[in-house]
Order: sequence, then structure tokens, then C-alpha cells
Amino acid sequence: MPRPTRRGWLAAACLLGALGSHAAAAADLGSRELEIARIGAAAPDSPAAGASTAAGELTEFRQFDPRDGEPCSRATSARVEYDDDNLYVTFTCLDDPGAIRAHLTRRDDISGDDQVSLYLDTFGDGQRAYVFACNPLGVQLDGIVAEGQDEDDRFDALWAAEGGLTATGFTVRMSIPFRSLRFSDDRVQTWRVALGRTIARFNEQSFWPFITGRLNGFVPQFATARGLYGISPGRNVQIIPYGISTRARFLDTESASPGFRSRDELRGGLDSKLVLRDAYTVDAALNPDFSQVESDEPQVTINQRFEVFYPERRPFFLENAGFFQTPLTLFFSRRIADPGWGLRLTGKSGRWVVGTVAADDRAPGRALPAGDPRAGERAWNGVLSLRREFGRESGAGLLATSRDFAGGLNRVLSLDTRLKLSPNWVFAGQATRSWTGLLDGSRLAGSGFVAEFSRSGRHVEDETRYTDLDPGFRSTLGFVKRVDIRKLEQEFKYRWRPKRGPIVKFGPTLSGSSTTDHAGRPQGRSVGLEFKVEGPGHTELKLGRTATIERFAGSDFHKVENQVELTSAWIPWLSYDAIYTVGTEINFDPAPGLEPFLANAQTATLTLSLRPSPRLSLDQTWLYSGLSERAESRASRSSIFDNGLLRWKLHYQFTRPLSLRAIVDYALVSPNPSRVELERERRIGVDLLATFLVSPGTALYAGVTDRRENLALDATTPPGLRRTDFAGLTTGRQFFLKASYLIRR
Repeated sequence: MPRPTRRGWLAAACLLGALGSHAAAAADLGSRELEIARIGAAAPDSPAAGASTAAGELTEFRQFDPRDGEPCSRATSARVEYDDDNLYVTFTCLDDPGAIRAHLTRRDDISGDDQVSLYLDTFGDGQRAYVFACNPLGVQLDGIVAEGQDEDDRFDALWAAEGGLTATGFTVRMSIPFRSLRFSDDRVQTWRVALGRTIARFNEQSFWPFITGRLNGFVPQFATARGLYGISPGRNVQIIPYGISTRARFLDTESASPGFRSRDELRGGLDSKLVLRDAYTVDAALNPDFSQVESDEPQVTINQRFEVFYPERRPFFLENAGFFQTPLTLFFSRRIADPGWGLRLTGKSGRWVVGTVAADDRAPGRALPAGDPRAGERAWNGVLSLRREFGRESGAGLLATSRDFAGGLNRVLSLDTRLKLSPNWVFAGQATRSWTGLLDGSRLAGSGFVAEFSRSGRHVEDETRYTDLDPGFRSTLGFVKRVDIRKLEQEFKYRWRPKRGPIVKFGPTLSGSSTTDHAGRPQGRSVGLEFKVEGPGHTELKLGRTATIERFAGSDFHKVENQVELTSAWIPWLSYDAIYTVGTEINFDPAPGLEPFLANAQTATLTLSLRPSPRLSLDQTWLYSGLSERAESRASRSSIFDNGLLRWKLHYQFTRPLSLRAIVDYALVSPNPSRVELERERRIGVDLLATFLVSPGTALYAGVTDRRENLALDATTPPGLRRTDFAGLTTGRQFFLKASYLIRR
């Protein structure tokens, strides 16, 4: 067994120090129960049968951030009621009307605004909850919050909201149909509920009931909601037929004879949803509507050692995506690129949670040349998740994935658990095994293991993670960047929180990692120190330095990175995020005849969001990365490559359903061919999209895309392609019209 390194002892000391810290003092959590009022007469068999139920005002909103436990800085009240079909929540929020931040924007785009929110744990298990939020103008956001996972706002439900500014602040009224929720079929329901208010200019989040950052866990701190009798989603069948018409002209660069091709397409499909026993949902899709009207955000992909992650955006895979999430990402739905059909079952019964996905994938067969005997074949994909919850915040689960294509196969089986050890400490672990049959007939098998201890609190946050993946481990449907590793990672944060003054919180973050392969050979070590200061108006200043030893291509490279980041939304109509890093990096793609070598590196990111009016937003993103030769004299540091990405995005919201979006992208790659194996590239892209979104599932889209590159098509036999200096050749142009309609019974 190798001896612990100095950084290993440092990580252990941080962990022991956190373990030795005293537990969070018990907070005065206030009232933890809510009797939800029924509008009109009570249900016939309820305890209040024959009498009306008084609806009380909830007024004791207390801060979660920045002043844990203090009253909300602006008076807030809420009323919760229900009838046979809907849950109603009315917020009354006092404030200076001129200081309120509110924009008429597209659905789910209210992160910079003031807002109110409703959280519903409809199974009362403290594990996951729906979130419904609105800004002061009634623009909606919805999502899922699950313990141990990031909040997922890609979930969309059918519900209504109204909002408006008043002389003393604003009011919002939400109406949540029970048909849009999943819950047990019990006659008497016991849910867990929380209500929140966010005041953007103060970085302030307040909740009823009081939710404290001194305890690990968000959903378990909700109030118990009683008084719900005789409710049910009822018969719930949804059918969404859609049709799309496209006309495209593009440059085919993959065939032996490059040239322009035209393609006109008229196709349709059907997405359907059936709710079984109130809590289970079956989704079936024929020729699923997997077209993406929202493009991926730009990312740097030049000189990356590992695959770049792009999040899922397709509606079929988004609902209950958290059911398939484990410490290792063993199901990454974008691996199913072009399905002809899909089937999904998700739901919960008591303490059991189940999720399954089955779909084909036409993409692997279509990517092969016409003469390949496997051309046109489909991949077959299946995923099964089964989870058992116990205690208030613990559970264990099984996940299995399978993918078959043209005689090749991949099977993955894993067991995972999440255990709440104390009010502040959580353990998450996973053990997995894979079996892979390659197309050449060879076989691979391997195991994996992950263990993670994490602590969260008001001042101290600590996380220790160990990952062990065999050389033969494969997850074809997952997103696993690297195998043959044993990696220990440690991160320790401390935050001071002044009770007065302009600073909300500040403090250091110490991180470290150590990686070896299964033969015991060191593969990398790193140690980093960061200092962060946060103020009001989402203003943050972060300074950091990381030193790394990375082994690549048989050599050890000593790298360093210095970073400064400034973020602010202090000005109501302007927000920005600026990041600059300077240091050293490996040239992973050296020119032919050269070995990978260390070079000076710079990266910069600048994001500006301007909102000159409540309906108009202008977003600019600039990304830069570059390598240059290491030399004593700055003048002699010749460039290895420069990579720039620029996105300009305009969004105008005419009304709540009608909007117009325009995106212009520009990308360049300027390499030194003697030092790096890259092509000189210039690309310009334009996307125009008009949207009329009545509700999720009912929408009309009309758009045009245009792509230009620095290519020229020579009139030779066969035609040849060459690079030019300007992006003057249109390599792709498409017009499309898409319509979908939600039928709900």
C-alpha cells in the first residue's frame, strides 16, 4: 500500500477537524404544521364535515439567507386553500414598487427577479418536492427538488398563475391542479409544504416554515400539511400530437464526393401520458418530438482531454430524471440520440420508487457508410431504477442499464445508498459492475465504487469523495470520463457571516485530490486555495490558485492556475460574470512528430445580461482560450492557438405566450500548424425563432437557421474542400415550422 502523501494527510486533517466540530445547535424552528383550508363545505367524510374551514394567514417568514433565522426584511403573507380540483396559494408581498425586480420574460427565466415559491412534498417522505415559483408579473417557473441532487427546473407542469404590482408591493396567486401532481391514493393526505420569497437585490431568501442552513437537508424541514381530504388527480390522460415541416440545404462533407444537398421533410409524431393509481405515470411516444428549439450554450471544446458535458433538453427525458441519478452518472440520456419510439414508467408507492426507460436509437446505424453491413441497424436501450426509502432522509437503490447494437452489448448493474448520519452529515455510496461485448468479439468486465461523506452547515461545509473504477469498466449509456483510477478528493469551506455591514459572507475554500491507477502509479495530484467574498445584489469576488501534477502520455506535467472572478447583479438592468485565468496547461493535441508539452495558458469568460425594459433582454457571452510558448520574454511567447466564441442573444416578450428570439454565434480557431494539430476555422451561425407558447405541450414555433464557414468547394473531380480566410460559404440553412397541441382528459 502506498504511503499517504502530505496532501493526503492535509485532507484527512480537514475531515477530522470537521468531524470534531460541534453539531449545529438546535434552532427555534417555530410552527411546523399547516392546516390547509378547504374552500366551501368540507369533504363529506372529513373531520370537519358540515362546517366551513377558516383560512389562516401565514406571516412568519424567516430568512434562510443571508441572516439565518431573522424575520424577512419585507412583510410577507400567504394563504393556502383548496377545492376538489386545485390547490390555491395567494402571496401578498410588501415592498417599494420602484425597487421590485420583475420582467415579462419567457417561462422559467426568472432567476434574476424577485419571486415567490411553493414547495410540495406530496408523499411526505422528506425526499423530493415539486417547486412552483412566480415573479411579480406572474411569469412561471417549475421544477423538482430532491435531496442530494441539484434543483431541476427542466420539469414542466400545467398550472396557472397571476401576478401584478401594487402601490405597496405585489401579489401573486397560483392555482395548481391536482391532475398535475403525483401522490398516493389515500383518502386522507398528509403532505409537507414550504413557501418562500426571494428579494433579489438583497440576496435574500425567506421561508415559512423557518428553514435553517445549520442543518443538512432542505425538504425534511418542511411543515406538515393536513386538511386535505378526498382529492385525487382523477382520470389523467394526456396526448400531444405534433407536426414539423422543414426545408434544408446543407453541405455534405462526409461523403466521398462533397457537395450541396437539399432535404424537405414533413413528419409527425405522438407523445402520450397515462397516470395509473394517482402515483404512476406511463409515457409512450411514437417518433418522439425530440427536436430542440433551444440551442446548447457555447462551451470551449478545443484542447480538452476528456469529453465535454452538454445537459439534456428533450422533454421526454426530463420528467422525473432524478429517479435515475446516482453518484456515478450511469444513465446520460443524450446517449440515445435519435429514437424512433420511447416508453417510460415512473412512480412511487409507499416507500418504493420505480423508474424504467426503453427506447431504440437510429443514430449508430445512420452514422455508418452505406456499404457497411450494419448500416441502418438500431441500438436497443433499456434502463431500470428501483429504490427503497427508509428513515426520514435515507434510501438504497438499484440501477441497471443495457444497450445492444449490431452484436455488441453493454450491461451495467449498480447498488447505491444515501444515509443521513446526523443533522449535518450524509454518506452516499455506490458499487457497480459492467459487462461489455465489443463489435470485434472481445469482452471486457470491470467494477466501480464511490464513497462520499459530506457535511453542510451555516459556517462549515466539507466533502470527501473516493472513486475507484477498474480498467475494464464501461458505461455506454452513462457519462464516465475516465476509468482505471483510484481518486481521493477533498473540499473544505468555511464562511464567516457578519451580522452587520455590506458583506454577506466571506471565507476560504481548501481543496485537494490524489489519483493513481490500479497498478499504483500516480496519475495526478492537486491542491487549491480560494477566497470568496459575497455582498448584496448577487455580488461576488473570488480569488483562487490551484497547483496540479498531471500525468499524460507517460510524463508528469506541473501545472498552475490563477483565477479571478467577479459577478454582480447590483444594477437592476445589468448583470455580469467575468472570469479570467492564467497559468500553464498541457497541449493535448500537438502537431505530428511532437510530444505533448506544457504551455502558457489563458482563458477568459465574460457574460453580460442587459434588460433595458421589462420585455427586452440582451445577453452577450464571450469565451476565450489560448496556449502560447513558454519563454522568459513576453515578446517571444509565440501563439500555439487562439480559440474564441462569441454569442449575442436577443429575446423580446410581446405577451406572456408570444416571444421572439435571435442568436448570432461567431467562433474562430487560429492555430500554429507547427505546434498543434488543429484546423483554421471561422464559423458564423444565426438562429431566429418565434414562439407562441400557450402552455407546456401546446405551442407553435417558426424558425430559420443559417450556418457559414471558411470553406470553399473546388470544381474538381471529385469536388474538393479547402479552408479560406473568411466564413463566406453557407454550409447549412433550414426553415422549420412546428406545432403541438396538448389534449388532456
